[in-house]
Amino acid sequence: MPAAKVTLRDVAVLAGVHSGTASRALNESTRSLVNADTVRRVTEAANSLGYRPNHLARSFKTQRTFSIGVIIPDLNNPLFPPIVRGIEDRLASAGYVALLGNTENDAGRERRIFAEMEARHVDGLVLATARREDPMLLGVARNAPPIVLVNRIVEDHAFSSVSVDDGAGIRLVVEHLRALGHRRIAHVAGPQELSTGFGRYRGFQASMRSAGLEIDPKLVSFSSSFSIAEGARCAAEVLAARPRPSAIVAANDMLALGCYAEIEECGLRCPDGVSLVGFNDMPFVDRLTPPLTTVRIPHAEIGAQAAELILERIDQPDSPLKSLLLAPELVVRGSTVQGPKLNGKMSASSRRSPSRSEDPSRS
Repeated sequence: MPAAKVTLRDVAVLAGVHSGTASRALNESTRSLVNADTVRRVTEAANSLGYRPNHLARSFKTQRTFSIGVIIPDLNNPLFPPIVRGIEDRLASAGYVALLGNTENDAGRERRIFAEMEARHVDGLVLATARREDPMLLGVARNAPPIVLVNRIVEDHAFSSVSVDDGAGIRLVVEHLRALGHRRIAHVAGPQELSTGFGRYRGFQASMRSAGLEIDPKLVSFSSSFSIAEGARCAAEVLAARPRPSAIVAANDMLALGCYAEIEECGLRCPDGVSLVGFNDMPFVDRLTPPLTTVRIPHAEIGAQAAELILERIDQPDSPLKSLLLAPELVVRGSTVQGPKLNGKMSASSRRSPSRSEDPSRS
């Protein structure tokens, strides 16, 4: 016969405490109410007996499932796993489990996953799929479980969110390239219906103006997705311009990967022919040839803060909405070098009279 299931009462008896005390000691959210020595004794008793909480009974008692739906747009994008890890770690410490849904950037699939999460009565949702103007979110917000956005925001800030200061990140990039002497800088922009693509494009515009640099419309190409294929297509557009840009700012690292391929296809080399900068500091971009200069975002912290916000929304549904912007950091690697003017000589792509804004004496 199978061994009898260990109960919370068994743990309490072995630890010499009341069942209610044992329950509080084993629950992360109430552990602070129990003295440290008692928590230690209860934890040791639970471990020695192999006790596992009865989540079904707990759900009936609390009217919660202790599960959080996490919906991401592309599981193949290396940006998202470390963010999800940050979410999972924080939720686990509070006794929650994350249920992951991958939309593959498909709106219909996203709606189905959203409905399935609701049908499973998740206590909250963390979404990395929001668009700036998102009809699905606007339609479900009133009756849906608590929602927190991660990495992206919506236009009206109707939900709590955790993201990176995209404008500040791009400003670091433009300042870095300008300091290297680059004046003719291209931008491979992200999709403008997403806050990340839009915010980084707006940041590029503002930073170029602030640096006194001209924005040539032929040097801006808008991608339809954050993908390698779109990065290559957009890079081909900006590299066809004459004079050719000496540097490309890609709106994320996936687009930058496509730029690498197109730079080589054009018979150029990075960074000697064209400097390149990405955004996100995805895992492994430091292993590329050359290693990618990029904007680092705190992936795990983004996830952990999003989990913290969803737990807060669950416990305090009427608490004020919060929009957290985390600071980015520029990581300089081998894909950026000194601009066109090298050893007093202008490169072939830049042999022309500088405009007022490009005059090195005014740098």
